[in-house]
Amino acid sequence: MHEVQWPSIAVMGAGAVGCYFGGMLARAGARVTMIGRPQHVDAMNRSGLLLESKGFREHVSVTAATEARAVDGAQIVLFCVKTLDTESAARSLAPHLASQAIVVSLQNGVDNVDRIRTAANIDAVAAVVYVGAEMAAPGHVKHTARGDLVIGDFPRRYQSEPARAPQLNKLAELFNSAGVPCRISDNIEADLWTKLIMNCAYNPISALTRSRYGRIVGNPITRDLLRRTTEEIIAVARAAGVRFGDVDLLDAVYALGAGMVNTLSSTAQDLERGKRTEIDSLNGYVFRRGKELSIDTPVNATLWALVKLLEQAAE
Repeated sequence: MHEVQWPSIAVMGAGAVGCYFGGMLARAGARVTMIGRPQHVDAMNRSGLLLESKGFREHVSVTAATEARAVDGAQIVLFCVKTLDTESAARSLAPHLASQAIVVSLQNGVDNVDRIRTAANIDAVAAVVYVGAEMAAPGHVKHTARGDLVIGDFPRRYQSEPARAPQLNKLAELFNSAGVPCRISDNIEADLWTKLIMNCAYNPISALTRSRYGRIVGNPITRDLLRRTTEEIIAVARAAGVRFGDVDLLDAVYALGAGMVNTLSSTAQDLERGKRTEIDSLNGYVFRRGKELSIDTPVNATLWALVKLLEQAAE
């Protein structure tokens, strides 16, 4: 196998997701700049990023900064901010982005690529993220499950956009070389909605009950709640024209929990830290999109409302 020519990489939003995937690339030999909150930046500049996984626990050398201008010169930018910060982060990124840089949206939700383009005229690559990770302390990410990506491009929406197969192939090669399984999707919209189903099923229940995924899927009452949440989202997606193909999505939901038994959802982590959650882009999005399409989503609406109530109580 030929030696990898590592490009310079910046991570916009160095939380759990950004630190894990950026950390794996840095561990493999890439030059990585993390852009995040001061407490994490200070810790990483002092001692590197502490990357803890099942098979290793080591400090990885990275550069860290708090300002978007630190992306100057980066050839690949992993866009990992919370969905509620998508537009503001995209606008702050745009003036510092190299003309040929590849931006990859490693975010929850299904509409971030469109929102990034609308806010800052940046054509981001869509990515679906499956990982269990938590920030255990400043500059310390703990990896608990999976850690794989699906990337892809939407059908050409603008005549001026060139085909991006070479970019996708390059990204997949880089991630796979860093020990991050990455496949290229020929139906990224369906993959994004599939991940939305997973997030909407587990995130609010995990947050409301402070439970990890294995406990949720193993309890018959919450297992049935997973089913009803999933069925509503499938109905909305199909009404929106999403084509899932020949896959049992409910079985996939159950399998996710069985495979990520020790994962605590990002929504639960945000509430524990008194931070705003992404629930508006998850179950809240399903409710709004369902309303537009005349599809009732009472379970998703209830989960959204309850998490919002907890979120507001923490303010």
